[in-house]
Amino acid sequence: MSGPLAGIRVLELAGIGPGPFAAMLLADLGADVVRVDRAGPGSPLTGDPGRDLLNRGKRSIVVDLKHPDGPEVVLGLAERAAIVIEGWRPGVAERLGIGPEAALARNPALVYGRMTGWGQHGPLARTAGHDIGYIAVAGALHPIGPAGGPPQIPLNLVGDFGGGSLYLVVGCLAALHVARTTGRGQVVDAAIVDGTAHLTTMFAGMLAGGAWQAERGSNLLDGGAPFYDVYATADGGHMAVGALEPQFYAELVRLLGLADADLPAQHDVAGWPVLRARFAETFAGRTRDEWTKVFDGTDACVAPVLSLAEARHHPHLAARGTFEDRFGVPQPAVAPRLSHTPGAIGGPPPEPGTHTEAVLAEWGLGTHIQGWLDSAAVRRTRGDR
Repeated sequence: MSGPLAGIRVLELAGIGPGPFAAMLLADLGADVVRVDRAGPGSPLTGDPGRDLLNRGKRSIVVDLKHPDGPEVVLGLAERAAIVIEGWRPGVAERLGIGPEAALARNPALVYGRMTGWGQHGPLARTAGHDIGYIAVAGALHPIGPAGGPPQIPLNLVGDFGGGSLYLVVGCLAALHVARTTGRGQVVDAAIVDGTAHLTTMFAGMLAGGAWQAERGSNLLDGGAPFYDVYATADGGHMAVGALEPQFYAELVRLLGLADADLPAQHDVAGWPVLRARFAETFAGRTRDEWTKVFDGTDACVAPVLSLAEARHHPHLAARGTFEDRFGVPQPAVAPRLSHTPGAIGGPPPEPGTHTEAVLAEWGLGTHIQGWLDSAAVRRTRGDR
C-alpha cells in the first residue's frame, strides 16, 4: 500500500456501517487494515462479500471469538497494531476479553477506537439503535423536510458516516499523533449522537442569535427560501437552486427569463410564496437536461439532481476522477486528495478468512498458525493467501 498512512497497522473488529467505513477510509489512505471477521456466509448488506465496498482495500482473518484461544489471537494482533476499531455495544468487547483494558495492557501505545451510536456511557448506552434515532435525538433530523410535512430521512449519511465514521477517524488520528509523541495510547469514544450534535454547531449559533426558526421550511437553508430549494422539471426531474448571494440570485433570475418580471425582492419573506410559485412554474416548463444546459458554467448556483447511477457520468466529476471502476464495480474514488502522498483504492473486498495465514505470519504470529487452525480458533478460505 501507498499513501500517507502507509505502514500503519489497523485492526478492525468486524461490524456494520460506520466502523467499516472508518476503516475503509484509513485503508484508502494507505493503512494496512486487517478485519477480524466471524465465520458465516455473505455480507449483511450486500449478500456478496465482493460487493461490500466498505471492505475494499482490507485483508480478512476469521477468528472464533468464543473459542478459548480466540481472544489471544485478537490480542496478539492488537499488540502489533497502531489502531483498533471496534463498533459493538458497550461491554461486549470486555466480555469477550478483548476490550481496551486488555488490549492496552499488551500495547500501551495502542489507539482503541470505539464506534457506537449512544456512546460508552449514559442512560441509552446499552440499548440498540440506528442512524435515524441518533440524529433524531441529536437535533439534526427535525429541521430536514418541507414546511408542514414530517422530517425527511437523509439516508444514513448524517449520522452513521458524518457524525460517526468521520469523527472516529479524526479521533483515532489525533490519538495516534499523541501516541507517536508520548508513547501513550488511549480510547477514542466516538458516539454518533456526539458527532451529529457537533455537526449542528453553526445552527446552534444561528438559533441563539435569532437567525433560525424551529419550524421546518422557514429558514434560509432548509427550503424556506425560494432561492435555496429544489424544483421539479417538465420530465419529472429536479433542479437544485442555491442562489444565496445577491449576484448569484440576479444570475438565477436572468437565466430563468424573469429579469423583467415584477417579482418580490429576494429577502422579502412575505413575498417568498409568490417568488416560489413563479420559480416553480418556470422550471416546470423545461426538462432537467434543458435547464442543465441553460445553467451550465454559470454562477447561478443551479445544478441537476442526479441519481447515484447518474452522478459518476457528470462531466465535472468524470474530469476529476471522482468515481472509479475497480474490480468491475463503479465506486467513489479516494477522498480527500493529497498532493505528495495520495491514497488509492486497494484490492477488492475480501471473502472472510482470505488472508488468515498471511496476516498471522506477517504480524509475527506465525508459530501459532497451525495450532490455531487445527483447533478452529482461526479459519481460512480456500483462497487464503
